[in-house]
Amino acid sequence: MKKIIAIAAGIIAIIVIGIVLISVRETDTEVTREQTGVGFILNGSIDDHSWGQSHYEGMEQCAGGLNLKVFYRENVPADEQCKEEMKALIDQGCKIIICNSFGYAEYVQEMAEEYRNIYFFHATGVAEAGNLATYFGRIYQMRYLSGIVAGLQTETNEIGYVAAYPISEVNRGINAFTLGVRAVNPDATVYVEWTQSWTGDEEAEEATDRLLRAHDVDVLTIHTDTNRALEIAEEKGIWSIGYNMDNIDLYPNTFLTAPVFEWENFYEPHILECLQGKFVGKHYWEGAETGIVALAPLSGNVKPGIAREVERERQKFLSGTFDVFYGPITDAEGSIRVHEMECMTDQELLNAFDWYVEGVVSGE
Repeated sequence: MKKIIAIAAGIIAIIVIGIVLISVRETDTEVTREQTGVGFILNGSIDDHSWGQSHYEGMEQCAGGLNLKVFYRENVPADEQCKEEMKALIDQGCKIIICNSFGYAEYVQEMAEEYRNIYFFHATGVAEAGNLATYFGRIYQMRYLSGIVAGLQTETNEIGYVAAYPISEVNRGINAFTLGVRAVNPDATVYVEWTQSWTGDEEAEEATDRLLRAHDVDVLTIHTDTNRALEIAEEKGIWSIGYNMDNIDLYPNTFLTAPVFEWENFYEPHILECLQGKFVGKHYWEGAETGIVALAPLSGNVKPGIAREVERERQKFLSGTFDVFYGPITDAEGSIRVHEMECMTDQELLNAFDWYVEGVVSGE
């Protein structure tokens, strides 16, 4: 009798679980049955082979499955115009607004305050509200890995870095990259030149020219949304490390790898939360373990043996046993900034990174 009761109880449990799973699937199907409008504000274009295209491709990968109609607004400046674009998209029926540049911060926050029934996502921002989420990937982890590639690839020990603005986001990347370089090659130096622009080709060309005239650079990397520096590297036969996307097809003779984003791994679950009424207005800063950031496959231009070193370090990120800014870390003036057995806080990394690690020489 006890055996019969146990079997019956097991059968009932299986039936209950099955009903729950069917209910979940039906709920997911129900929320995607009606098409949802999404407005996407970009500071670049959807075919820039960089930051803008990385967001576009990530969104397109999940738009079909979630039944989204996405309206893209390209090359929108970080001024009152972006507010007008957001208003127009909301008037078109968009229930979700996404902005992909730090410069939109104050305008996104104003709009979120005004339109409480609309969900807002702001890439690289740090604010949050009941209907506003900010998000970014811990791309500095992949910067560190690309630094290992650069440190082992260079022959001159002079590495160039073309960067947009000296804000925490960019400084964090420069420092992570340099820590990777110096972990495998303590004799190497990373020279930085600034564009004061995210998308300006001319500014990137000028910064690259300054680097190449002043230093014997044989590896060049970028933190801009223009790939002009990579084009120059291809023209001059200088090894390059990109950003945002794997562009080996564009620069087959010199491209090594790139820290890249896999935005679909963020957009799909969090937009689904919007559709289910489960949105959480918070700051998301996700690392390698979520799949939001990755290192593009090392190209055939990379020296033999480097892939093994990179993979060993990548596994540390995935296991959670290591992060880039664990001490001891010394700054460019020789002072200890992070002591042994300590690590920088997220607050420091996000909002107060105004110094450079040992091995960085900034041209500002």
